[in-house]
Parts: sequence; structure tokens; C-alpha cells
Amino acid sequence: MLKGIPSILSPELLKVLCEMGHSDRVVIGDGNFPAESMGKDAIVIRCDGHGVPELLDAILQVMPLDTYVEKPMNLMEVMPGDPVETPIWDTYKEIVAKHDKRGAACVGNIERFQFYEEAKKAYAIIATGESAVYANVMLQKGVVIN
Repeated sequence: MLKGIPSILSPELLKVLCEMGHSDRVVIGDGNFPAESMGKDAIVIRCDGHGVPELLDAILQVMPLDTYVEKPMNLMEVMPGDPVETPIWDTYKEIVAKHDKRGAACVGNIERFQFYEEAKKAYAIIATGESAVYANVMLQKGVVIN
């Protein structure tokens, strides 16, 4: 245990977040996200039993988002014609607003299959047990300034 570090962040996840450099990306995948097949060239961290919102909040407490890009946080777009609702996106926007002064303005969307292609290039993929659909998030790391 460490002071000031959210307990949901495992030693393995903390190590990976620390290893990441400016502009590296991490994907937090929902329970349906193909983490293992997308992460063949990435570090895959299992966080089964945890949801995306609590991991997102914890990660953003220790990792800044990239300020050199307009949308350092991206969500997977809903496929045209797919009749699903995505209320979890509102939760994500509330979380990012707590940690980044740009708030929801720094959140973008990536078409589903393009999201998969970008995920293959991520430094790490976190597999969660999140049951909400279209709950995948891609974060681009910024610079830590002390």
C-alpha cells in the first residue's frame, strides 16, 4: 500500500503507467473488448471485476492527458443503426472534468474499426469486467510537470 495512490491501481498497472511516455496510449476495455487479440503487441493487464469508471478515475489521478492534442481521450463510436444507449459516456465526461480543465471538450469519438486499429498500437490495454456496451476508452498520456 502507498499513500495517495488509489488502491484499485495494482502494482503492475502503476508500473505500466509509469513506463509510458508522452503520447503513449492506454486502452481501458469493457468486458466485451477483445483485449488479448488487440494487445498482441501491447501489455495486457487484467482488471476483471472492476468497471471502467473507477479505473478511469484512478488513472486520471496519477496520469495527465496530453495537452498537445485536441482529443486525448477517445470513445468507441456506436455503429450506425445499433440501437444502444451510452449513458456511461456522461459518467466518463464527469470524471475527466475532475482531472482536466478542458473537461468534456477533450473527449472524442473514433469509429469502431478504427478504434480497434488504434488499440493495436497502444502501449497497454486494460481488460475490465465492465458490462456497459461501447464503454471502451483510449487515453493519450501527457507530460508530467512538477
